[in-house]
Amino acid sequence: MNDFEEFVKQHEKAVYNVCLRSCRSPEDAFDLSQEVFIKAWRGMDSFRGEAAPSTWLFRLAVNACTDFARKKARGRELLPFEEQGISLPDERYEPALVLEKKELSRALDDALEKLPPESRHILLLRETAGLSYREIGEVMSLEEGTVKSRLARARIALREILIKSGNVSPDRSSKSKKGGERS
Repeated sequence: MNDFEEFVKQHEKAVYNVCLRSCRSPEDAFDLSQEVFIKAWRGMDSFRGEAAPSTWLFRLAVNACTDFARKKARGRELLPFEEQGISLPDERYEPALVLEKKELSRALDDALEKLPPESRHILLLRETAGLSYREIGEVMSLEEGTVKSRLARARIALREILIKSGNVSPDRSSKSKKGGERS
C-alpha cells in the first residue's frame, strides 16, 4: 500500500496535467486522473511488468482521455499553462513580457485543441509528462522511430497552426527547430 501511495504521489501531477490538456476541464481532468489511479490499483495484479509502471500508468491515462473524448462533447475552454500549476519565470516587473507569455499560452492552448487526439497525446506525453521516445512508444503502442516521426509531424502541425493564426512568425518558428532533442 505504501509503495502505491508513493507511486501516486510521484505521478499524480503529470497524469493530471496530461488529462487536463486532453479533456480541457479541471473537474473532468481530476475525475479522469482519479479513474486512472483506481484502474492502476485494481489492475496491479494483472500488470505484467513488460514496461515500466509509469509507462503503464500513462497508457491508462491516454486510454481514459480517449474514452472521455468519445463520450463527451467538445466546447469547454482550455486553461492556460499558468492556471494548471505549470510554473513560468517570475516577470512581474516586465508587464509586456507577462502579457506576451499569456497571449502565447492561449494561442498554444488553442492550437493544441486543433490537433488530432493522437498528435496532441504524443506532444503532451513528451512536453508535459517528459516521457522519452521509448516510453511514449510503450504508452502509445508504437515503435520508437514512429514516435519520433509522429512527434515531428505533430510539432510541424502545431507550428503551422500557430503561424496560420498569426501567433508565431515563420522566422521565429524556424529558429525553434534548431533546438536539440532529448531522448
